[in-house]
Amino acid sequence: MFSRMGSAAFKKDLTNIRILCERLDNPHTKFKTIHVGGTNGKGSVSHMLSAVLQTARYKTGLYTSPHLYDFRERIRINGQMVDENFVVDFVKKIRPVIEEIEPSFFEITVAMSFEYFAQQKIDIAVIEVGLGGRLDSTNIITPELSVITNIGWDHMNMLGNTLQEIAVEKAGIIKESIPVVIGETKNESAGVFYEMARQKNTPIFFADEHCKLVSHKWENGHLFVELLNTDESQTSLFELDLPGLYQQKNLCTVITSLDVLKKIGFPLSDEEIHEGLKKVTELTGLKGRWEVIHQNPSIVLEVAHNQDGIAQMLQHLKYISYSHLHVIFGIVKDKEIAEVLRLLPREASYYFTQAHIPRALPATELLQKAQEFSLNGLAYDDVNEALQQALNNAAVNDLVIVCGSIFLVAEVSKELILHPA
Repeated sequence: MFSRMGSAAFKKDLTNIRILCERLDNPHTKFKTIHVGGTNGKGSVSHMLSAVLQTARYKTGLYTSPHLYDFRERIRINGQMVDENFVVDFVKKIRPVIEEIEPSFFEITVAMSFEYFAQQKIDIAVIEVGLGGRLDSTNIITPELSVITNIGWDHMNMLGNTLQEIAVEKAGIIKESIPVVIGETKNESAGVFYEMARQKNTPIFFADEHCKLVSHKWENGHLFVELLNTDESQTSLFELDLPGLYQQKNLCTVITSLDVLKKIGFPLSDEEIHEGLKKVTELTGLKGRWEVIHQNPSIVLEVAHNQDGIAQMLQHLKYISYSHLHVIFGIVKDKEIAEVLRLLPREASYYFTQAHIPRALPATELLQKAQEFSLNGLAYDDVNEALQQALNNAAVNDLVIVCGSIFLVAEVSKELILHPA
């Protein structure tokens, strides 16, 4: 499993997923899809699109990865996780194929999602890319729309050592004559996308040209964002139940994507769009995006895990009030660890820890690296041990953030929060 082991488990090839789907009578061809890739934000964008489509009464499939608490989070229809019996029966059914071709965990999961969506006769599925794009197992679909949120530094050992090389891999989801939305214009990657769109005869839309951020505010745990539609010179106010400031950029990507969907024949009213965005977590089960799980002190779960994600998280911190910052931090070995540590504020208190997967960087090793950047703290074997210590140390007006690894966030015990020692 790539999630546990890293690059050793990654297969740069679409052969296995094609064989799996052929044996299943190509379920991915039996429903419509939207394909979402990018370095950061693709999970949030996928969930937001799904919430709006659900609100508009489309029977909506959602495939995302990795999961936080339950494997079945990866495969949902109208927010409901895949039935446990289906998962068991599916694995039994394809076991001979598994033994024959030895597909990866991710390949099996992608095939499972396609089979479930086809069986349940959904109207449309939002499919999140796992890694990269060009050679990702999800890339056998022919979607109605492709979305690439942004390009940043992540998985360079597999995708390339320049932003242009990474962009080429992400651009691999662009299909012949299928419109594509690019969430963020960057000089290093824009040329790659324009060229791929030209080759594929594909309409291309840059979200940050289509809509501009006007203002934002927080109220009752929700983020209110005013956007200017540059095509119509009209402003609109959107309410999001995802309070992270970085969701502003994701919102631009989503609104542009929804505008394109309307143009290609998907009826969506303004009311349905606004209503869906208010209830993303309720409708889709999204967790870990500036998720506040405790007050006084505030405890936040944030799945930011690479340079751009951490930078966006720190930008959010500038707009909120707290007395002192406590950071519970763990990371996996294959990230740009020094570049991430360089971003972290020196004045915070740190609790260095690790997820219980082989891919995790040991807490003691992380502590040593952090000290090189004047980050002070102690090492803890378990995230909940670290969180308990932070709770003991924090004053009521302090802020505690658990971040650095999706897998670390997944191991936080909500029981600890409900019943502190």
